[in-house]
Amino acid sequence: MADLIRPVKCSDGFSDDSLFERIAKDVDARGFSIQSGALPEKLTSSLWHHQSHMEKSDFKTAGIGRVQDYLRDDNIRGDEICWITGESLAGRQWLKWAAQLQQYLNRRLYLGLFSFESHFSHYAPGTFYRKHRDAFRGEANRLLSIVVYLNREWSVGDGGELILYRCEDDTQGISVQPSWGTIVVFLSKEFPHEVLPSKRDRYSVSGWYHLKN
Repeated sequence: MADLIRPVKCSDGFSDDSLFERIAKDVDARGFSIQSGALPEKLTSSLWHHQSHMEKSDFKTAGIGRVQDYLRDDNIRGDEICWITGESLAGRQWLKWAAQLQQYLNRRLYLGLFSFESHFSHYAPGTFYRKHRDAFRGEANRLLSIVVYLNREWSVGDGGELILYRCEDDTQGISVQPSWGTIVVFLSKEFPHEVLPSKRDRYSVSGWYHLKN
């Protein structure tokens, strides 16, 4: 029960139990949560400032699949990524916030989330990501996906929307603008999704909570 959850303390001032509770309730009730402009402003600004000052060489073209099945295909996916290792201040702040959310969801929903991985993502104008699921076939340990957006003054005409589908037969989906501080959390295996072509540079952070192998 929510009233039995102990407060999650964070010395950086990024923790927000009311936000964590809204996410937990949504995930429990429908498997996903969309929180517009909800990431703490200080953290959003820190992530944006760091990503905007990264060198182009820090990013690599993203692919699909893993290890021997890894494939780069611009007809499927066109974003560039840089894994977050905690070497930067912004990276450490983000990983700490993500750990606080992990702790809260484990206490609230008994999800058994064990580890977390995350990367910065950049979509140049004209790039996209075709419909896919985040959990790879034969790998059941990726349980929960999270995306936060770092784009100021994003308008409908800028494209780049995330479309979250409730099932394979859902042809309409839920459209999410990649606007500043918006958080999207969803069960990795349950929700196909895609990123529509962007008309301007689009920045975000994506991450995945894993179960123990």
